[in-house]
Amino acid sequence: MKAIVFDLPGSPEVLKLIDIPAPTIQHDREILVRLRAAGVNPIDIKLRQRGALKQPENTPHILGCDGAGVVEAIGTKVQKFQVGDEVYFCNGGVGGLTGNYAELTVIDERFAAKKPTSISFSEAAAAPLVLITAWESLCDRARLQAGQKVLILAGAGGVGHVAIQLAKLKGADVCTTISSEEKANFVRELGADLPIFYKNTDVVDAVLGWTKGKGVDIAFDTVGGETFYQTFSSVRIYGDVVTILEPDSTLGNLKTARLRNLRISLELMLTPMLHGLVDEQIQQAKILEECAHSIDSGLLKIKVSNKFPLEEAAAAHKLLESGSITGKIVLVNC
Repeated sequence: MKAIVFDLPGSPEVLKLIDIPAPTIQHDREILVRLRAAGVNPIDIKLRQRGALKQPENTPHILGCDGAGVVEAIGTKVQKFQVGDEVYFCNGGVGGLTGNYAELTVIDERFAAKKPTSISFSEAAAAPLVLITAWESLCDRARLQAGQKVLILAGAGGVGHVAIQLAKLKGADVCTTISSEEKANFVRELGADLPIFYKNTDVVDAVLGWTKGKGVDIAFDTVGGETFYQTFSSVRIYGDVVTILEPDSTLGNLKTARLRNLRISLELMLTPMLHGLVDEQIQQAKILEECAHSIDSGLLKIKVSNKFPLEEAAAAHKLLESGSITGKIVLVNC
């Protein structure tokens, strides 16, 4: 099969298209999937730059956590799927697992979900990592409740645009940071109540004005850096802050968070894969099943901003590294 691989870490140019042996089913609950599309995520960039996928002797590396495709073969004890079913999932590309920048992959059936019928393979492949990340952050970490006010940083991004919609589905009011009028219109279409132009507006002042001085119940940080620390002042006393980035202690401190008695949570949806946690990966597949219902009901949309052929993975990485992407980037196998 054809796959995008790299041997050594480096720039996007290390990614190359080659022919490698196709994977085969090794366990009775596995399914063989003909991949139609693969999502491109920031973790792919980091792993390509660091080369932190496998031990050197296990090269070449194949990136890609997100995938969507058609089941071509099933193990003897597979129960959820039949040959011909369309599936989507976040599995592979980290922790020594072969990724989805390829034509075929093998996955435990328990970690996959049926693809929403109303969207394309490209949209489906763009969805899993961001859906699970937003769901776990808002529902599991922050315990989001109807009627709460939520600040989502970078609401037009991959995780952010899904988080806005999930928060609205749960009955929350949402404000979000954006950088342009185009993105402001985009997040309004998703249901955001207040877009905040962070480049020319004091975000904390805007949030406090919106909440009559109280602060939001939940702040969801998808930006990191100094922004993570600056956000504390916009959260109500005893509120929640969830971040998907590792806090950098050289850029700020927790004094404001401590004085406001904030609950700070870290979110990494890749943890179950990295540690081989079966039950948690099954739970993530259930999140995808739940989200598929919302997608097919027209309540949840996935924005794909750019599609590249599989062989142009390097160009996709360059675009993602350029920043300020609306929605997601996808590689497609036609």
